Amino acid sequence: MTRILGTADGGPGPSTGRRAGSAVVDCAVYAAGRRLPGHVTPDEALRIACERDDAFVWLGLHEPGEAEMSEIAHTYGLHELAVEDAVKAEQRPKLEQFGSVHFLVMRTARYVPHGEITETSQVVETGQMMVFVGEQFVITVRHGDASELGSVRADLESERADLIEQGPWAVAYAVTDRVVDHYVAVADRVEADLDLIEEGVFSRDHASPIPAIYQMKRELVEFRRAVVPLQRPLAMIVALVPKRIGKYFRDVQDHLTRTVEQVSSFDDLLNSILQARLAQVTVDQNNDMRKIAAWAAIATVWTAGAGIYGMNFSFMPELKWQYGYPAWWTIILIASVLLYRVFRRSGWL
Repeated sequence: MTRILGTADGGPGPSTGRRAGSAVVDCAVYAAGRRLPGHVTPDEALRIACERDDAFVWLGLHEPGEAEMSEIAHTYGLHELAVEDAVKAEQRPKLEQFGSVHFLVMRTARYVPHGEITETSQVVETGQMMVFVGEQFVITVRHGDASELGSVRADLESERADLIEQGPWAVAYAVTDRVVDHYVAVADRVEADLDLIEEGVFSRDHASPIPAIYQMKRELVEFRRAVVPLQRPLAMIVALVPKRIGKYFRDVQDHLTRTVEQVSSFDDLLNSILQARLAQVTVDQNNDMRKIAAWAAIATVWTAGAGIYGMNFSFMPELKWQYGYPAWWTIILIASVLLYRVFRRSGWL
Protein backbone atom coordinates (compact mmCIF):
# COMPACT_ATOMS: atom_id res chain seq x y z
CA MET A 1 0.00 0.00 0.00
CA THR A 2 1.40 3.41 -0.99
CA ARG A 3 0.77 6.32 1.33
CA ILE A 4 1.59 10.03 1.02
CA LEU A 5 3.91 10.98 3.86
CA GLY A 6 2.23 13.09 6.46
CA THR A 7 -1.33 12.35 5.37
CA ALA A 8 -2.13 10.85 8.75
CA ASP A 9 -0.37 13.83 10.34
CA GLY A 10 -2.00 16.32 8.05
CA GLY A 11 0.99 17.44 5.98
CA PRO A 12 2.39 16.81 2.53
CA GLY A 13 5.55 14.88 1.86
CA PRO A 14 7.12 12.21 -0.26
CA SER A 15 5.44 8.86 -0.58
CA THR A 16 6.37 6.14 1.87
CA GLY A 17 5.42 2.53 2.38
CA ARG A 18 3.20 1.68 5.28
CA ARG A 19 1.54 -1.53 6.26
CA ALA A 20 -2.23 -1.49 6.48
CA GLY A 21 -3.22 -1.06 10.10
CA SER A 22 0.26 0.03 11.15
CA ALA A 23 0.71 3.02 13.46
CA VAL A 24 3.94 4.04 11.70
CA VAL A 25 3.29 7.31 9.86
CA ASP A 26 6.87 7.80 8.72
CA CYS A 27 10.32 6.45 9.52
CA ALA A 28 13.47 8.08 8.23
CA VAL A 29 17.18 8.37 8.90
CA TYR A 30 18.76 11.84 8.97
CA ALA A 31 22.47 12.42 8.55
CA ALA A 32 24.24 15.79 8.45
CA GLY A 33 20.87 17.52 8.41
CA ARG A 34 19.56 15.61 5.39
CA ARG A 35 17.10 12.77 5.04
CA LEU A 36 18.66 9.66 3.59
CA PRO A 37 16.79 8.34 0.54
CA GLY A 38 14.76 5.14 0.54
CA HIS A 39 12.11 3.53 2.72
CA VAL A 40 13.24 1.76 5.86
CA THR A 41 11.58 -0.14 8.66
CA PRO A 42 12.13 1.00 12.27
CA ASP A 43 14.73 -1.69 12.97
CA GLU A 44 16.56 -1.05 9.67
CA ALA A 45 16.58 2.69 10.38
CA LEU A 46 18.15 2.23 13.80
CA ARG A 47 20.80 -0.09 12.36
CA ILE A 48 21.74 2.47 9.70
CA ALA A 49 21.86 5.31 12.24
CA CYS A 50 24.13 3.35 14.57
CA GLU A 51 26.64 2.90 11.75
CA ARG A 52 27.21 6.66 11.51
CA ASP A 53 28.13 9.24 14.16
CA ASP A 54 26.12 12.07 12.59
CA ALA A 55 22.86 10.16 11.99
CA PHE A 56 19.66 9.62 13.91
CA VAL A 57 16.18 8.14 13.34
CA TRP A 58 12.89 10.00 13.45
CA LEU A 59 10.06 7.52 13.85
CA GLY A 60 6.53 8.95 13.80
CA LEU A 61 3.62 6.95 15.26
CA HIS A 62 -0.09 7.69 15.41
CA GLU A 63 -2.13 5.95 18.12
CA PRO A 64 -0.06 2.74 18.24
CA GLY A 65 -1.43 -0.48 19.68
CA GLU A 66 0.18 -2.33 22.55
CA ALA A 67 1.66 -5.08 20.38
CA GLU A 68 3.27 -2.77 17.84
CA MET A 69 4.53 -0.39 20.52
CA SER A 70 6.08 -3.28 22.44
CA GLU A 71 7.94 -4.39 19.31
CA ILE A 72 9.31 -0.89 18.77
CA ALA A 73 10.22 -0.65 22.46
CA HIS A 74 12.23 -3.85 22.19
CA THR A 75 14.09 -2.53 19.14
CA TYR A 76 14.88 0.90 20.61
CA GLY A 77 15.31 -0.10 24.26
CA LEU A 78 12.37 1.89 25.65
CA HIS A 79 11.32 1.41 29.26
CA GLU A 80 8.10 -0.53 29.83
CA LEU A 81 6.56 2.19 32.00
CA ALA A 82 7.05 4.80 29.29
CA VAL A 83 5.66 2.38 26.70
CA GLU A 84 2.55 1.85 28.81
CA ASP A 85 2.04 5.62 29.06
CA ALA A 86 2.50 6.00 25.30
CA VAL A 87 -0.20 3.43 24.55
CA LYS A 88 -2.80 4.55 27.10
CA ALA A 89 -2.30 8.30 26.55
CA GLU A 90 -3.78 9.36 29.87
CA GLN A 91 -0.85 11.26 31.36
CA ARG A 92 -0.22 14.77 32.59
CA PRO A 93 2.58 16.76 30.91
CA LYS A 94 5.89 15.56 32.30
CA LEU A 95 9.54 14.81 31.53
CA GLU A 96 11.07 11.55 32.72
CA GLN A 97 14.45 9.94 32.13
CA PHE A 98 14.97 6.21 31.67
CA GLY A 99 18.69 5.63 31.28
CA SER A 100 19.84 7.58 28.23
CA VAL A 101 16.28 8.05 26.93
CA HIS A 102 14.16 11.06 27.89
CA PHE A 103 10.39 10.74 27.75
CA LEU A 104 8.38 13.95 27.23
CA VAL A 105 4.58 13.99 27.54
CA MET A 106 2.48 16.93 26.30
CA ARG A 107 -1.22 17.47 25.84
CA THR A 108 -2.24 18.82 22.47
CA ALA A 109 -5.13 21.18 21.89
CA ARG A 110 -7.12 22.49 18.96
CA TYR A 111 -10.04 24.88 18.63
CA VAL A 112 -13.35 23.36 17.51
CA PRO A 113 -15.31 25.81 15.29
CA HIS A 114 -18.94 26.40 16.32
CA GLY A 115 -21.78 28.75 15.46
CA GLU A 116 -22.55 29.86 19.01
CA ILE A 117 -21.77 28.85 22.56
CA THR A 118 -24.44 26.58 24.03
CA GLU A 119 -24.59 24.33 27.06
CA THR A 120 -23.29 21.43 24.91
CA SER A 121 -20.73 23.20 22.71
CA GLN A 122 -17.25 21.71 22.40
CA VAL A 123 -14.75 24.54 22.19
CA VAL A 124 -11.39 22.86 22.85
CA GLU A 125 -10.42 19.34 21.80
CA THR A 126 -7.37 17.84 23.46
CA GLY A 127 -5.11 14.90 22.71
CA GLN A 128 -1.62 13.78 23.68
CA MET A 129 1.86 13.92 22.24
CA MET A 130 4.72 11.76 23.54
CA VAL A 131 8.34 12.19 22.50
CA PHE A 132 11.10 9.66 23.17
CA VAL A 133 14.51 11.28 22.78
CA GLY A 134 17.54 9.01 22.66
CA GLU A 135 21.13 9.50 21.57
CA GLN A 136 20.44 8.41 17.99
CA PHE A 137 16.67 8.45 17.68
CA VAL A 138 13.54 10.44 18.38
CA ILE A 139 10.13 8.75 18.45
CA THR A 140 6.95 10.84 18.35
CA VAL A 141 3.68 9.24 19.40
CA ARG A 142 0.52 11.23 18.69
CA HIS A 143 -2.99 10.59 20.00
CA GLY A 144 -5.91 12.62 18.65
CA ASP A 145 -6.22 14.97 15.69
CA ALA A 146 -4.57 18.07 17.19
CA SER A 147 -1.00 19.20 16.42
CA GLU A 148 -0.27 17.28 13.22
CA LEU A 149 3.40 16.66 12.51
CA GLY A 150 3.54 16.08 8.77
CA SER A 151 4.10 19.78 8.07
CA VAL A 152 6.67 19.97 10.88
CA ARG A 153 8.75 17.23 9.25
CA ALA A 154 8.37 18.83 5.82
CA ASP A 155 9.49 22.24 7.11
CA LEU A 156 12.54 20.78 8.83
CA GLU A 157 13.56 18.81 5.75
CA SER A 158 13.10 21.66 3.28
CA GLU A 159 14.00 24.81 5.23
CA ARG A 160 15.69 23.93 8.55
CA ALA A 161 18.50 21.56 7.63
CA ASP A 162 20.83 23.49 9.94
CA LEU A 163 18.47 22.83 12.84
CA ILE A 164 17.79 19.17 12.18
CA GLU A 165 21.56 18.69 11.89
CA GLN A 166 21.74 19.25 15.65
CA GLY A 167 20.13 15.89 16.37
CA PRO A 168 17.10 14.40 18.11
CA TRP A 169 16.58 17.31 20.51
CA ALA A 170 16.11 19.59 17.50
CA VAL A 171 13.17 17.45 16.43
CA ALA A 172 11.84 17.51 20.00
CA TYR A 173 12.01 21.32 19.87
CA ALA A 174 10.13 21.47 16.56
CA VAL A 175 7.38 19.20 17.91
CA THR A 176 7.10 21.16 21.17
CA ASP A 177 7.03 24.42 19.25
CA ARG A 178 4.13 23.18 17.12
CA VAL A 179 2.16 22.08 20.20
CA VAL A 180 2.66 25.44 21.94
CA ASP A 181 1.85 27.36 18.74
CA HIS A 182 -1.50 25.59 18.73
CA TYR A 183 -1.98 26.67 22.35
CA VAL A 184 -1.48 30.28 21.26
CA ALA A 185 -3.96 29.90 18.41
CA VAL A 186 -6.57 28.29 20.67
CA ALA A 187 -6.12 31.05 23.27
CA ASP A 188 -6.75 33.73 20.65
CA ARG A 189 -9.94 32.02 19.45
CA VAL A 190 -11.16 31.45 23.00
CA GLU A 191 -10.58 35.14 23.75
CA ALA A 192 -12.85 36.03 20.82
CA ASP A 193 -15.55 33.71 22.22
CA LEU A 194 -15.27 35.35 25.64
CA ASP A 195 -15.71 38.76 24.04
CA LEU A 196 -18.96 37.55 22.44
CA ILE A 197 -20.18 36.09 25.72
CA GLU A 198 -19.36 39.29 27.58
CA GLU A 199 -21.16 41.33 24.94
CA GLY A 200 -24.19 39.06 25.22
CA VAL A 201 -24.35 39.35 29.02
CA PHE A 202 -24.62 43.13 28.88
CA SER A 203 -26.82 43.24 25.78
CA ARG A 204 -30.47 44.24 26.20
CA ASP A 205 -31.56 42.18 23.20
CA HIS A 206 -30.00 38.82 24.02
CA ALA A 207 -28.34 37.79 27.27
CA SER A 208 -25.99 34.82 27.36
CA PRO A 209 -27.61 31.95 29.30
CA ILE A 210 -25.89 30.72 32.44
CA PRO A 211 -25.55 27.09 31.16
CA ALA A 212 -23.58 28.35 28.13
CA ILE A 213 -21.27 30.37 30.36
CA TYR A 214 -20.72 27.37 32.61
CA GLN A 215 -19.97 25.16 29.58
CA MET A 216 -17.37 27.68 28.44
CA LYS A 217 -15.83 27.54 31.90
CA ARG A 218 -15.59 23.74 31.69
CA GLU A 219 -13.89 23.97 28.29
CA LEU A 220 -11.47 26.51 29.68
CA VAL A 221 -10.62 24.15 32.54
CA GLU A 222 -9.81 21.42 29.97
CA PHE A 223 -7.56 23.81 28.09
CA ARG A 224 -5.88 24.91 31.32
CA ARG A 225 -5.05 21.28 32.16
CA ALA A 226 -3.16 21.04 28.89
CA VAL A 227 -1.26 24.33 29.10
CA VAL A 228 -0.30 25.02 32.71
CA PRO A 229 1.41 21.70 33.68
CA LEU A 230 3.78 21.91 30.69
CA GLN A 231 5.73 24.76 32.31
CA ARG A 232 7.78 22.51 34.59
CA PRO A 233 8.87 19.98 31.90
CA LEU A 234 9.93 22.82 29.61
CA ALA A 235 11.99 24.42 32.38
CA MET A 236 13.70 21.06 32.96
CA ILE A 237 14.47 20.70 29.25
CA VAL A 238 16.01 24.18 29.07
CA ALA A 239 18.38 23.22 31.87
CA LEU A 240 19.08 19.81 30.32
CA VAL A 241 19.82 20.35 26.63
CA PRO A 242 22.95 21.98 25.12
CA LYS A 243 22.94 25.78 24.86
CA ARG A 244 22.61 25.77 21.08
CA ILE A 245 19.25 23.98 21.47
CA GLY A 246 18.33 25.57 24.79
CA LYS A 247 17.81 28.98 23.18
CA TYR A 248 15.08 27.48 20.97
CA PHE A 249 13.34 25.88 23.92
CA ARG A 250 13.51 29.19 25.83
CA ASP A 251 11.59 30.80 22.99
CA VAL A 252 8.93 28.10 23.28
CA GLN A 253 8.90 28.64 27.04
CA ASP A 254 8.20 32.36 26.53
CA HIS A 255 5.24 31.57 24.28
CA LEU A 256 3.93 29.08 26.81
CA THR A 257 4.25 31.59 29.65
CA ARG A 258 2.23 34.13 27.68
CA THR A 259 -0.47 31.55 27.03
CA VAL A 260 -0.59 30.55 30.70
CA GLU A 261 -1.09 34.19 31.64
CA GLN A 262 -3.87 34.46 29.07
CA VAL A 263 -5.62 31.37 30.42
CA SER A 264 -5.43 32.72 33.97
CA SER A 265 -6.94 36.02 32.85
CA PHE A 266 -9.66 34.14 30.95
CA ASP A 267 -10.58 32.27 34.10
CA ASP A 268 -10.89 35.50 36.07
CA LEU A 269 -12.87 37.14 33.28
CA LEU A 270 -15.25 34.21 32.99
CA ASN A 271 -15.83 34.24 36.75
CA SER A 272 -16.66 37.94 36.53
CA ILE A 273 -19.01 37.34 33.60
CA LEU A 274 -20.77 34.55 35.49
CA GLN A 275 -21.16 36.72 38.59
CA ALA A 276 -22.46 39.60 36.47
CA ARG A 277 -25.02 37.34 34.81
CA LEU A 278 -26.16 35.96 38.17
CA ALA A 279 -26.50 39.52 39.47
CA GLN A 280 -28.56 40.40 36.40
CA VAL A 281 -30.87 37.47 37.05
CA THR A 282 -31.33 38.60 40.66
CA VAL A 283 -32.06 42.17 39.58
CA ASP A 284 -34.56 40.96 36.96
CA GLN A 285 -36.32 38.84 39.57
CA ASN A 286 -36.50 41.82 41.95
CA ASN A 287 -37.92 43.98 39.18
CA ASP A 288 -40.57 41.38 38.44
CA MET A 289 -41.50 41.18 42.12
CA ARG A 290 -41.84 44.97 42.34
CA LYS A 291 -44.11 45.02 39.29
CA ILE A 292 -46.27 42.26 40.74
CA ALA A 293 -46.46 44.09 44.08
CA ALA A 294 -47.39 47.39 42.37
CA TRP A 295 -50.23 45.82 40.37
CA ALA A 296 -51.40 43.97 43.47
CA ALA A 297 -51.60 47.30 45.37
CA ILE A 298 -53.70 48.81 42.58
CA ALA A 299 -55.96 45.76 42.56
CA THR A 300 -56.35 46.08 46.34
CA VAL A 301 -58.22 49.39 45.86
CA TRP A 302 -60.83 47.63 43.75
CA THR A 303 -61.02 44.71 46.14
CA ALA A 304 -61.51 47.01 49.13
CA GLY A 305 -64.29 48.97 47.41
CA ALA A 306 -66.09 45.83 46.30
CA GLY A 307 -65.69 44.33 49.78
CA ILE A 308 -67.18 47.30 51.60
CA TYR A 309 -70.24 47.60 49.39
CA GLY A 310 -70.70 43.87 49.21
CA MET A 311 -71.39 43.46 52.94
CA ASN A 312 -75.16 44.17 52.52
CA PHE A 313 -75.55 46.56 55.47
CA SER A 314 -79.05 48.01 55.72
CA PHE A 315 -77.98 51.50 56.83
CA MET A 316 -75.44 52.76 54.28
CA PRO A 317 -76.20 56.34 53.15
CA GLU A 318 -74.52 55.88 49.80
CA LEU A 319 -76.94 53.13 48.83
CA LYS A 320 -79.84 55.57 48.66
CA TRP A 321 -77.81 58.37 47.07
CA GLN A 322 -78.60 59.15 43.44
CA TYR A 323 -74.93 59.58 42.46
CA GLY A 324 -73.53 56.84 44.70
CA TYR A 325 -72.72 54.43 41.89
CA PRO A 326 -70.89 56.93 39.60
CA ALA A 327 -69.11 58.38 42.65
CA TRP A 328 -67.83 54.94 43.61
CA TRP A 329 -66.40 54.41 40.11
CA THR A 330 -64.84 57.86 40.11
CA ILE A 331 -63.10 57.34 43.45
CA ILE A 332 -61.82 53.89 42.47
CA LEU A 333 -60.46 55.07 39.12
CA ILE A 334 -58.81 58.18 40.58
CA ALA A 335 -57.15 56.12 43.31
CA SER A 336 -55.91 53.58 40.75
CA VAL A 337 -54.48 56.26 38.47
CA LEU A 338 -52.74 57.99 41.36
CA LEU A 339 -51.20 54.71 42.54
CA TYR A 340 -50.11 53.87 38.99
CA ARG A 341 -48.37 57.26 38.62
CA VAL A 342 -46.65 56.89 41.98
CA PHE A 343 -45.35 53.42 41.14
CA ARG A 344 -44.38 54.51 37.65
CA ARG A 345 -42.38 57.45 38.95
CA SER A 346 -40.59 55.30 41.50
CA GLY A 347 -39.59 52.75 38.83
CA TRP A 348 -41.78 49.92 40.03
CA LEU A 349 -43.79 49.89 36.79
